[in-house]
Amino acid sequence: MLQNKSVIFALAILASPVIFALVVFPNTFSLGWNQGRGGFLFAMAFIAAELIGLKLDIPKKRLLMIIPLAGIVIGYLIGLEFGLKSYLVSAAPSFHVLLKDSWTWMWDFIILAAFFMVSMTVLFGKRWIRISPAGPIYAAGTAIILSLDAFFPYDSLGPLQYVVPYLVKLDVFLINLFHLGMATSHGNVMFLNGDHGPFALQVFWPSAGVHSIIIYSLVMMAFLLKMNIPRNRKVGYFVMGVIGTITVNVIRILSLSIFVLKVSTNVNEFESFHGIAGEIMFLPWLFIFLLIVTYVETKRIKKLGAGKNEPDQSK
Repeated sequence: MLQNKSVIFALAILASPVIFALVVFPNTFSLGWNQGRGGFLFAMAFIAAELIGLKLDIPKKRLLMIIPLAGIVIGYLIGLEFGLKSYLVSAAPSFHVLLKDSWTWMWDFIILAAFFMVSMTVLFGKRWIRISPAGPIYAAGTAIILSLDAFFPYDSLGPLQYVVPYLVKLDVFLINLFHLGMATSHGNVMFLNGDHGPFALQVFWPSAGVHSIIIYSLVMMAFLLKMNIPRNRKVGYFVMGVIGTITVNVIRILSLSIFVLKVSTNVNEFESFHGIAGEIMFLPWLFIFLLIVTYVETKRIKKLGAGKNEPDQSK
């Protein structure tokens, strides 16, 4: 029981900056990946999912050591409201930043990822990468994506934009196949005509969900690293996850198109839907897929263990 209590205390300390931000600055929490701190909740959820139920005895001294770290993060969040955010925005041109919103949110996730990684190292040593890697790596991955968006917005980062026209063509094919409206494409632009009139939809790599492939890859590799299963099974799970994530991205673009074709061509309404359409699909999918992998492998290991313990009836 004491072991479980130490894990609960650790979770409470790790979650304290996230809870503080949610209570004091609730308007900064948006599901859009580059529009706020919604990712804080998902990063913390990953950590909680991996730590809850573990029978670990974390020394009180280590728990106390991470409290000041949580205080530093909370101090950073408060500092943003008292001039730090203005300083970050004013410094952006010096670094040739093109999208200031992504630049400022990037620092939030850099601070959170650093806090999680340092705290995990204090609590568990180098073993943290095998105990609870998903949350810190998700936060770090989001920071990386935000930095790419800040420095190389829209279609200026060729390698990430390369696959977008193919996803757009697939979306146009599906719209016409299911008679959802009229759709054509040219490069990364879709020309849609539905119940509410014509609409041109330009798709860049974040809207196409390319960032979710990167985040998935980072989280999944960390997750599989800690699992003691054969390499071929790890590769199989990783490939299945990539296929699933690409499928979710296709559904993401299709949902944006259907909104325009069937719901509204009002730009403000479309932007509101666009802000949540991606993460509301990708993150639940990632959670569910990780749970399925965990369930299947736990069941397989138990079955193998039971088989070894059965008496030999051949004698």
